[in-house]
Amino acid sequence: MKSNKILAGATGALVLALAGNLSAADLAVGISRSMDKFEGTINGEKITIMRSQDQSATVNPAFAKTSRKCPPFCIQPSRLAPGVETIGELELIGYIEKMAAGDDSILLIDSRTPDWVSKGTIPGAVNLPWTKLDPGRGADPISIADIMTGQFGAKEFEGLWDFSDAKTLVMFCNGVWCGQSPHNIASLMRFGYPADKLKWYRGGMQDWEILGLTTTKP
Repeated sequence: MKSNKILAGATGALVLALAGNLSAADLAVGISRSMDKFEGTINGEKITIMRSQDQSATVNPAFAKTSRKCPPFCIQPSRLAPGVETIGELELIGYIEKMAAGDDSILLIDSRTPDWVSKGTIPGAVNLPWTKLDPGRGADPISIADIMTGQFGAKEFEGLWDFSDAKTLVMFCNGVWCGQSPHNIASLMRFGYPADKLKWYRGGMQDWEILGLTTTKP
């Protein structure tokens, strides 16, 4: 019996609203053989993730381009750094399930700039633009420290960082050609953030949109 767990971005608000009321048995397009749609609550907000039920739907035009100038939009490697796990959609959804179940040791981060996030993001994600952790892009040490302690759960002692209780960060951006989440991960590792607490969804929003998965606007 399939678990009622996940839903994808429908082509319009009406389609999404109708699909949200469907039972698992009514869904023609599920997530996987063992997962139909997911419904849960993260930070007090109810979320549903599933795939679009419109089998004639096509990809969001914002993610239909096949080529962008490289550099800077160059194809990223499948492995960013030793210890940093590269994950796919099902693994990312697994982290969302854990968050909805009350696991506050996980943070899903959209590393893109706000103009991109305004077009739609993954339910449950918070926006941390890649520039916010980069001193070379104007991020000051106090602001970076506030993010580390206030959002990530790290502790600072006389200039030294303790990441033993820091959150697991699941990061993504626009796709395999996007360097924003890799940049955030590289910045965090320079500060000493443990590689095993950094997870990277390489496919990003382009793959998420191509699969018709639910998006939400801030």
